Amino acid sequence: MAKFYVDEIPKSDRIGRLVAHLYAKMPEIESARARLITESYQSTEGQPIVLRRARALHHILKHIPIIIRDEELIVGSTTIAPRGCQTYPEFSFEWLEAEFDTVEHREADPFYISPKTAEEIRQADRYWKGKTSSELASSYMSAEAKKAIEHNIFTTGNYFYNGVGHLTVQYEKVLNQGLEGIIRQAAEELAGLGQGDADYAKKSIFLEAVIIDCKAVIDYAHRYADLAEQKAAETTDSKRKAELMAIAERCRLVPEKPAASYAQALQSFWFIQQILQIESSGHSISPGRFDQYIDPFFQRDLAAGKITREEAQELLDCVFVKLNDLNKCRDAASAKGFAGYSLFQNLIVGGQDAEGRDATRDLSFMCITAAKHVFLPMPSLSIRVWNGSPHDLLRRAADLTRTGVGLPAYYNDEVIIPALMNRGIPLEDARNYSIIGCVEPQVPGKTDGWHDAAFFNMCRPLELVFSDGQDKGEQISIHTGKVEQMRTYEEFFAAYQAQMNYNISLLVNSDNAIDVAHSLLTPNPFESCLVDDCIKRGRCVEEGGAHYNFTGPQGFGIANVGNALYAIKKLVFEEKRYSLTDFKNAMKMNFGQGLDEESIFSLAMETLAEIKAQGKELDRNELPRVIESISSMELPADVKKLYEDLWKAVLEEPKFGNDDDEVDEFARIAAYTYTRPVETYHNPRGGQFQAGLYPVSANVPLGAQTGATPDGRLAHAPVADGVSPYVGTDVSGPTAAANSVAKLDHGIASNGTLYNMKFHPSALSGNMGLDNFIALVRGFFDQKGMHMQFNVVDKNTLLDAQAHPEKYRQLVVRVAGYSALFTTLSKSLQDDIISRTEQTSPL
Repeated sequence: MAKFYVDEIPKSDRIGRLVAHLYAKMPEIESARARLITESYQSTEGQPIVLRRARALHHILKHIPIIIRDEELIVGSTTIAPRGCQTYPEFSFEWLEAEFDTVEHREADPFYISPKTAEEIRQADRYWKGKTSSELASSYMSAEAKKAIEHNIFTTGNYFYNGVGHLTVQYEKVLNQGLEGIIRQAAEELAGLGQGDADYAKKSIFLEAVIIDCKAVIDYAHRYADLAEQKAAETTDSKRKAELMAIAERCRLVPEKPAASYAQALQSFWFIQQILQIESSGHSISPGRFDQYIDPFFQRDLAAGKITREEAQELLDCVFVKLNDLNKCRDAASAKGFAGYSLFQNLIVGGQDAEGRDATRDLSFMCITAAKHVFLPMPSLSIRVWNGSPHDLLRRAADLTRTGVGLPAYYNDEVIIPALMNRGIPLEDARNYSIIGCVEPQVPGKTDGWHDAAFFNMCRPLELVFSDGQDKGEQISIHTGKVEQMRTYEEFFAAYQAQMNYNISLLVNSDNAIDVAHSLLTPNPFESCLVDDCIKRGRCVEEGGAHYNFTGPQGFGIANVGNALYAIKKLVFEEKRYSLTDFKNAMKMNFGQGLDEESIFSLAMETLAEIKAQGKELDRNELPRVIESISSMELPADVKKLYEDLWKAVLEEPKFGNDDDEVDEFARIAAYTYTRPVETYHNPRGGQFQAGLYPVSANVPLGAQTGATPDGRLAHAPVADGVSPYVGTDVSGPTAAANSVAKLDHGIASNGTLYNMKFHPSALSGNMGLDNFIALVRGFFDQKGMHMQFNVVDKNTLLDAQAHPEKYRQLVVRVAGYSALFTTLSKSLQDDIISRTEQTSPL
């Protein structure tokens, strides 16, 4: 007898209609939250910030417009428009006002905004000048860190402009105790305080804020109960009337009280998920181990005959649809790095329980089925794999993968659990890990991980070695010596390490400045009451209230740097075919392959700096003249040949991704130049920095700000994403590529690593295709790889979708640590996905 119900439950017609309605038009920006939070803050001047935050959420939830859409069974919408978004002026606002006229037409993640809404937001924003967390963060940053950001060495814009998010809260606590239980806990803690306690003032105000927010959420749910009853009274459709009355009953009970049924558990979960993203603009608020805390409610109702599998699947599918209703507008530059309207809500199934036993449930299979039914980017479905994972579960996951939806992502318990233990997390908690956002492991309900804290482009410090710390004629980093005078590879590599170490320290400075600003201006008491040990400590997560505290910035470009270091050692210091000067000049001229506008401007700025250093006066016409001179310049034939020959020689060298131990070791060392320095730093919340090796999709826009590199990558092309081989260089098949990636030290990158692989659909066809695919995943994980994710789509389909987007509105692809609708991505990101090596067999 099967341990699990493994048959795929059919999709109801309702789900297709809900999806069609959700994607009927462009997402829209609404003004309600901006107006309401401003009203509240204006009325609470002089009060403690955590109380102001609590009263603001109360005011928002009391007055924000609500809607129940046709055929919905799970209710709660942040905006009236499907997939709309609110704004969060307490974090930042000037970037949005600057884009009011362009946000509808921009390349990545456009939003409609009406003139009326724009004016309402502009009126609200006037209050916030000089009061935002971004302005405060900027005042704490060093001038050197700001300069590094300005020159695109790294970016900390994610939390600079927005809230943090990036956590999983204790959904199961709400399901089993209700918010009334959390109110009791906070009240008991408050009653136990002595007014003479040293921390009484801070703790008592925090606990009062928790109670205010929990009551506000209960009242918000009751507003939906009232609306459902109103709509039930108005409808003549008897079936819909019954559905609306059931919705009203659920919203009257949860999340105030413990969930008494599967449907109540799903509705209670959804209110929490939605309201967390009303409280703050932080994304990657992830459902976590959804199958573990929802399945008991399903099993009880199923055993009692209160629900059928078909009814349960439809309700679950409705939750998956709702996860795509949440949205967020980012500034134009950030939108390119997070393209695809993603909120990175990671939901993971399978794995082990705290005692090391397999944790697969019926709901694990149902979640995979829901992802197939809905066929949308959210949730970002993941699966934990270990040596006890049932083959049936992996087959169901592989079957979903071959649909091309880019789901699920696969995670290796055998690497992630020890990696978390290495950060001081006990075995039982480490076994209970979930994934946040793209690929970031954390202990759910106990961790403020600050994952995605920065994007660090490892290729930029390599450029700084060749320029002795200069960029565009300006000294922006430390001096590490002229490459023309370097006589050994060890001297060159030491210079790269020095540039990395210095710029990593600036990244930490920037992150910690932003961290402090969030603790002072934007604490989130509702979120905090759902994270251990905030209530016990009497502190918000932003103040270090969580049991575990980390900061996780991510690096990328490992393959480029590893291949570059290998090529330099071979061609310069071992074979002595070329000099570092040759490399420097060839890269400056893009290996003789032509200069784009950015390269010309960079050379012009260097030229002007040299003229100025000679003591010559510069007039305002000098820059246009220099640009014109460089644009019309032709390289001498012998020089052009030298650069082209060098480029050819570099491209002919072995590359990471082909199971070549020698070059793979260089990639491993390259990764260490980021991961080892990062973990030596600490954050203001009393926690440790931990490195991640993944880019979201920032390898494309940040690559566009990076010149040619010694691995033969041309100027302003995307850099390598995550731990993947550079596009087009893994030419020895998927097993060889996976073997190379597995040689990296994934355990030290405890903030997560990301490995992209792309297959032609024929590679996963039939039962043999699925079994071979599972063998590839198992083989990679046996060698201590941490993560794998897949696109299963042929290149011609992607090219046709790029040319005729109207024919492919529902084409979903895997971008980085998330999936997105292909036609919503910027062309540069589409090109990056198209250019990934297409494997024709999983072996």
